[in-house]
Amino acid sequence: MELGVSGTLLLAVLISLILYFFTWRRNLKKKNLPPGPPPLPILGTLLHMSTKEMSQSLMKLSETYGPVFTIYLSSAPAVVLVGYDCVKEALIDNGDMFSLRRFSLTTLRNFGMGKRSIEERIQEEARYLAEEIKKNGGTPFDPTYLLTLAVSNVICSIMFGDRCEYEDTDITTVLTCIYETFLTASTIWGQIYDMFPGLMKFIPGKHQKIYKSLDRLHQFVNEKVIINQKTLDPNNPRDFVDAFLIKMEKEKVNPNSEFNMKNLLACTLQIFFAGVETTSTTITYSLLIFLKYPDVLAKVHKEIDQVIGRIRSPSIEDRNHMPYTDAVMHELQRFTDLLPMGVPRKTTKKVEFNGYTLPKDIDVFPLLTTVLKDPTCFKYPKEFNPENFLNEKGKFQKNAAFMPLAAGKRICLGEALVRVELFLFLITILQNFDLKSPIPIEDLDINPNTSGLGNIPKPYKIAFIPR
Repeated sequence: MELGVSGTLLLAVLISLILYFFTWRRNLKKKNLPPGPPPLPILGTLLHMSTKEMSQSLMKLSETYGPVFTIYLSSAPAVVLVGYDCVKEALIDNGDMFSLRRFSLTTLRNFGMGKRSIEERIQEEARYLAEEIKKNGGTPFDPTYLLTLAVSNVICSIMFGDRCEYEDTDITTVLTCIYETFLTASTIWGQIYDMFPGLMKFIPGKHQKIYKSLDRLHQFVNEKVIINQKTLDPNNPRDFVDAFLIKMEKEKVNPNSEFNMKNLLACTLQIFFAGVETTSTTITYSLLIFLKYPDVLAKVHKEIDQVIGRIRSPSIEDRNHMPYTDAVMHELQRFTDLLPMGVPRKTTKKVEFNGYTLPKDIDVFPLLTTVLKDPTCFKYPKEFNPENFLNEKGKFQKNAAFMPLAAGKRICLGEALVRVELFLFLITILQNFDLKSPIPIEDLDINPNTSGLGNIPKPYKIAFIPR
């Protein structure tokens, strides 16, 4: 029986796909990558992972394939690291071989921020926040949006030199764009977008919100940068953008310089996404935990009254004299486990790691949730307990497995910023207010709403009672 032209063509395509599949699989085995679930062309190992509970599904895979294994995002391999020992070996012991995936902010760590320090900017905004909270008169409300506005103002001050009023429509639009992008990126559409960004631009779906939001964010940042360019004084940098523009001018003859307009816009957006969502979510989650554990709140209140009092603004130096509060701050970040999959890295060169060969530029995911909840490192890995950071004498005790956002030499600017903001915002709030829940404590749920990217607290309301 003759197949005809169309039948012959279809058969040829099927045979080609089968040959491609087996050739592709054979080539994979030659690369000496860590083991992992068998991938499929185009889909990779997507069928072996849950996009809603990505970190949990990866932890499940590690039970079969060990602490170092390979997944495939489409046809591109990525390596997952599980547990403190494995993550430490990669990010700390061999940090130079595993760099941040996007433009590194570490080169900007020592940039001048004008005449005002970051601490002063945060202290100012914390005072504005306390005044804004007082306007609610002790009525319970969801604090998420107000906290996000306060944190975004710190970023605006650092990046552009000035804060925005809480009623400013521009910053409201920006925060909406950031929130919608984060939510969409956490869905299956966001996961597919991350694998096929070029292709997905032409395919309808919820991921199209990402393009619209990013365009609006680019417009906002570009407008701010233009204002800085017009008013720039090279001898008196006011903020991050000024410092970057000055560096651009100095390196304009270097064709390989990373200091260019494209990276300035990308870098600014990166700081907005990382700084706003990371810090505001952690603070929001922390207040919920304080409601759940009033005994912890009482001890922090006592230490605030002893060390700072109720008049002057808290300073970051106070943290050194508040061992219990310091332990609580660390435990809040550990327990909230905000970014379970960590910040993706790339290998800077070919790496021999744990008996396997990792090629240059392969994506590496340090599964930080497995470090923060490693039972060999923490006495109470699955529960909120400040004793995870206290010694037998009740003094603060560092823990090498404390890696809430990243670790190693290439830790980004945002990590230090989050620590300072978390302390100054929370202590200013607790200095001025007692916290009350409108529902019984036993009904408060501190388990997170998980997503493909991070852990966020379930919605709740809180009453701030002036002290």
